Amino acid sequence: MTKEKQGMHRNLTNYGDPEFSLYLRKAFIKAMGYTEDALNRPVIGITNTYSGYNPCHANVPEIMEAAKRGVMLAGGLPVEFPTISLHESFAYPTSMFLRNLMAMETEEMMRAQPMDAVILIGGCDKTGPAQLMAAASVDIPAISVVTGPMLSGTHRGERIGACTDCRRFWADYRAGAIDAEEVEEITNNLVPSGGTCGVMGTASTIACMTEAMGMMLPGGATIPAVLADRLRHAEVAGGRAVALAAEKLTPAKIMTKEALANALRILLAIGGSTNGIVHLAAIAGRLGIGIDYPAFDAMGRETPVLIDLKPSGQYYMDDLHKAGGLAPILRELRPLLNLDCLTITGRTLGEEIDNLPKPYEQDVVRTFDSPIHSGGSIAVLGGNLAGNGAIIKQSASTKELLVHTGRAVVFDSVEDLSKRIDDPDLDVHENDVLVMRNAGPRGAPGMPEAGYIPIPKKLAQQGVKDMVRISDARMSGTAFGTIILHVSPEAAIGGPLALVKNGDSITLNVPDRLLILHVTEEELQRRRGQLIPAADTSTMRGYLRLFHEHVTQAEKGCDFDFLSANRIRETTP
Repeated sequence: MTKEKQGMHRNLTNYGDPEFSLYLRKAFIKAMGYTEDALNRPVIGITNTYSGYNPCHANVPEIMEAAKRGVMLAGGLPVEFPTISLHESFAYPTSMFLRNLMAMETEEMMRAQPMDAVILIGGCDKTGPAQLMAAASVDIPAISVVTGPMLSGTHRGERIGACTDCRRFWADYRAGAIDAEEVEEITNNLVPSGGTCGVMGTASTIACMTEAMGMMLPGGATIPAVLADRLRHAEVAGGRAVALAAEKLTPAKIMTKEALANALRILLAIGGSTNGIVHLAAIAGRLGIGIDYPAFDAMGRETPVLIDLKPSGQYYMDDLHKAGGLAPILRELRPLLNLDCLTITGRTLGEEIDNLPKPYEQDVVRTFDSPIHSGGSIAVLGGNLAGNGAIIKQSASTKELLVHTGRAVVFDSVEDLSKRIDDPDLDVHENDVLVMRNAGPRGAPGMPEAGYIPIPKKLAQQGVKDMVRISDARMSGTAFGTIILHVSPEAAIGGPLALVKNGDSITLNVPDRLLILHVTEEELQRRRGQLIPAADTSTMRGYLRLFHEHVTQAEKGCDFDFLSANRIRETTP
């Protein structure tokens, strides 16, 4: 049997002579100052996702140094390598458009360069999922380390934090409750430190799901970015990466369908971002695992929201960390989790829960007897307007609107919405249903977080705080409201939202999991015959064309069809 190549012997450049390839590689790498002893160690790659455009990753240099220290203390050779860095607020047209590009680049760099294991340093919304997608495809030992959430700030004595409060203050500004001067003052305090959003947005949701599925060391999901604990965690992760290389413990052995089910259970219990289901679908798809959405909905009905955290509650991520992080949640959920799943530690999830620190009194994480919300934080909707499925984060919705019938007010695109939403002559009333289409994976492109459709200014000024809103877009995990998302197929390829007209009657019935357009099937067929064909990709170039021609729909994770496994061999949960 041929001995598996390790360290600098891995992934040799193909010159037709392997010995020459190794000779040349060592000659060049020694220009970096390495000794022969160093080059004979296990090589641990470390992704460098630092960028001056990415405040969520402001602490990446410090984390890398701590991880390197851990690798060296364990006898390995740490080698950092740069990858794309994505920040939600600094990516045109949207960071989701570039997630697959980051996943592709990370995957190819992991394949191309010699490394026996890799430490994936991510944080901002799309970076963690992109890295896990890559790790699932390459399947070399990998461990996730996130940058961690920011601290909360204050404004005129009120505690605030990005980005749920961002949206609340902006809604107040649109309604005329605060002026431009105060909005500018608020921007100085919303993001008081580096790190990801300080609420249960997408970044922290993915971090918690990653820890729950076993790809992160225990306790790593919630440590604030600026704490020394964040660096200590990275150091330990560095040491563990060296052990992973020796043990050949790869992502495929950890990210099983049962482990992914645990991640979905956590998503529901933390009132996590709706983006979590899209990203998990993409990760699962790389492993040949599909998401069973009816089963996910059924899981939600038995999984209460246990965290009193914005946007579903009142606290912030630094409060959750002080309350024990994921530990009290895992302890409370234990009867519902798959405890035999192997984790990055080499122990099972059940063993890790057994080893958790003793609980102490706190009021951030609730018990099953006193949850924040029951019946599923995220509900999966059916009906003729839901197509292949749509979702709603009912834990962050207005209870009175969860059963509602109203008249459709339709916007044909994000641009159309921007032009008309604040028009004083817009024919809209508070009981209407706002519909935005052509904002899905292909239509936008990139399925932007535009699903948080603003309340029309004239209604906001009258005190209207929420309305039923429907789109084929996504919504930030920090957002709130009675908002239906991810309608699939998207309107741009003839999905159900493409058939809605102004004045149509629409019913939302979350308890019955229904989204209904009250139009006869005969009329819908007539409207289908009038649809404009999908955009012609022959005039597009580069990555935009690749995206349009190969991106899948929301229920499959918006990954590229040629990157997912050839077939779905099993489903989760």
